[in-house]
Amino acid sequence: MKVSLPELEKGKYHNIISKFWKFTKYGSIAFIIYLIAVNFNLFWLFGKMPSLEDIENPKSDVATEIISSDGKVLAKFFYENRSPIDFNELSPNVVNALIATEDVRFTVHSGIDARSTLRAITGVLTGQSKGGGSTISQQLAKNLFKLRETDFYKGPLYYVPGLRQLLIKTKEWITAIKLERRYTKQEIMEKYLNTVEFSSNALGIKSAAKTYFKKDPSDLNQEEAAMLVGMCQNPSRFNPQLHPVAARTRRNIVFDQMVKYNKISLEQGEMLKKKPIILSYSPESHNSGPAPYFRQFLKDWLKKEGYSESEINTKGYKIYTTIDSHMQAYAEESLRENMKDQQKKFYAHWKGKGNPWVLESKTKEGRYVEIPNFIENIAKTTPRFRELKEAFDGDLDKVWREMNKPAKMRVFTWQGERDTVLSSMDSIRHYKYFLHSSFLAMDPRNGHIKAWAGGINYKYFKYDHVYQGKRQPGSTFKPFVYVTAIDNGFSTCEQVVDQPITIPIPGGSWTPKNSDGKYSYRSLTLRQALGQSINTVSAFLINQFKASNVIKYAHRLGIKSDLPEVPAICLGIGDVSLYELMSGYCVFANQGKYTEPIFVTRIEDKNGEIIKEYYSDSKEVISQETAYKMIHLMRGATMPGGTAAGLGRYGVLDGNEIAAKTGTTSNFSDGWFMGITPTLVAGGWTGGDDPTIHFRDINLGQGARLSMPTWGMFFQKVYADKTLDYKKGSFLKPSTVSISGDCVFTAGEGAYIDSTQKYTPPTAKPADDDQL
Repeated sequence: MKVSLPELEKGKYHNIISKFWKFTKYGSIAFIIYLIAVNFNLFWLFGKMPSLEDIENPKSDVATEIISSDGKVLAKFFYENRSPIDFNELSPNVVNALIATEDVRFTVHSGIDARSTLRAITGVLTGQSKGGGSTISQQLAKNLFKLRETDFYKGPLYYVPGLRQLLIKTKEWITAIKLERRYTKQEIMEKYLNTVEFSSNALGIKSAAKTYFKKDPSDLNQEEAAMLVGMCQNPSRFNPQLHPVAARTRRNIVFDQMVKYNKISLEQGEMLKKKPIILSYSPESHNSGPAPYFRQFLKDWLKKEGYSESEINTKGYKIYTTIDSHMQAYAEESLRENMKDQQKKFYAHWKGKGNPWVLESKTKEGRYVEIPNFIENIAKTTPRFRELKEAFDGDLDKVWREMNKPAKMRVFTWQGERDTVLSSMDSIRHYKYFLHSSFLAMDPRNGHIKAWAGGINYKYFKYDHVYQGKRQPGSTFKPFVYVTAIDNGFSTCEQVVDQPITIPIPGGSWTPKNSDGKYSYRSLTLRQALGQSINTVSAFLINQFKASNVIKYAHRLGIKSDLPEVPAICLGIGDVSLYELMSGYCVFANQGKYTEPIFVTRIEDKNGEIIKEYYSDSKEVISQETAYKMIHLMRGATMPGGTAAGLGRYGVLDGNEIAAKTGTTSNFSDGWFMGITPTLVAGGWTGGDDPTIHFRDINLGQGARLSMPTWGMFFQKVYADKTLDYKKGSFLKPSTVSISGDCVFTAGEGAYIDSTQKYTPPTAKPADDDQL
């Protein structure tokens, strides 16, 4: 039986409801078509979307990290200072603060939070902002793909008024959903915190934690985490260094959110809000941080290895170096402390005596005269002078007027940077007064460079005096003369008379003088002669064994520079770098084996895959007996009466064997000190920017006064650090060697003597000014 239902009467709002459902139906269909059109860039109107490959492998510049041998990040190479971290490296304080502040339903939504979006729309319509509607996933989409800035994602409709913002939001929604499908919640949060900008050139939570607090993200406490999370909304506005009041207000809002969503108690929130913001602000820069001279050397070396500037700064390589972070700090601290003192003495030495750029008088020995137009000639070589010359069409009167015009500038002083008013000429004069210095430490057993200090301040003085700088080594070259003689049969027991020696040279002859211009006419052992730095004995040896042979030995032991084949090379007149000199001295400590200096052990990509590993290359260049004889000779310098006996004031000689050589060049232009211990060799140079800038007498200008203090303070710190493997000890004596006083016997050379290794001190005052 057919049942008929009574027809219901149409209600009052039937048409309105019907139209609403039709609008909803067709609106939904239109919205879906719109989403498809945006996603697939229909008719090329909407601009491209991030591809599946982009989602799988999002690209962002990652800083290359320089890592010390003890696992510390020394510094970075970057355009954008970003170092990614894993989620498990985050402090729970960061996670809780971020969720409470930025996306409280982060763990339950799928990329878009409808409630937050509706709240944001309502706020816009009513004019009462109630917070943003973007989820962490949407913000990650924005950070990763720069949908608002990159032209690649823009289409013709971007330029239609009113559509741009809608298209951007739509793309962020779609991309956020894709990210949610591809990654876990932990991975999304990790990637978000790796892409956030925190002002002060810090991108990512790891860089931010180091910049503002000198901490790893895992060590951030609640107030530090809240401050950084608060910066996410507007990094520049809430930068605590620049805007401390605004930063604290924003941090306290984060605490309120954490209380609201039960991340902390009300009592905790009130207590935390009362705390001040305490920073350890240290923005990362290529001009600051540890080992800046080494880092620049390293970058140049990487380019020679085939890495481009862009790759070095963006690919996130991990460069594992041999530098020890503790020893690097000790080297820089020691050099800084010494040079502050040397500069103070230098100012006092020249006060009221004119300017320090001088030449020795030709009419009166020991008297110095200022070099005319020295600063003017320097000024002509500067970029500023060349720019002005071009700007004024070669009118030198106008150029010099401009060069002498005072201007505000910030200058380096040992009391800190100082804002002042100086002309360009005054600025050149100010900086030429500074003494410079370098220091290098190397493990002779494996060639690992452990500390590298190339100058007094990298921001103001970029020139690296370890590798770039080459100066006359003075007496520190003499060991190469002595090793040539010993390796060719000259006995350490043989004595040489300190007397005038004349050596024929093309066009005449050469008769070297000792530092005081006198001769003692005493018979000296090699140990005595080297300990007193007697020039006539070095001249005697080079006359016997020839300059060509000495140069061959110097090159065999690690000197790379060309050396003049003249007898005067025995007094160190050929320019060499500290880097080269270090290689040669390490041969003596390493039982006659030359080991190529090494500063990188391996390079990894940003995912930890090894790209290349590096190993030291070692070969025997002299016998272990000859090497030990040289050690024995140079140990004389640290004994009572020796030129390096002053090391005793640093406590490094007690219970320790040290072989050393000081060096000072003509007119005290260069002061060197090289010291050898059984497991660590170190050396340093000190002098003016130009060889004509120097002290006027031996009491202040010798290597033992200029460079030895840095060495002494460095080893004092190293030996006090019980975490380091470098301890006091004795040199390994070959079984084929025996010692008697100044003499070292090898098998078949003299009789075996059970030595007490007693040193015969010199009877004359040791000198180290090595006048050439």
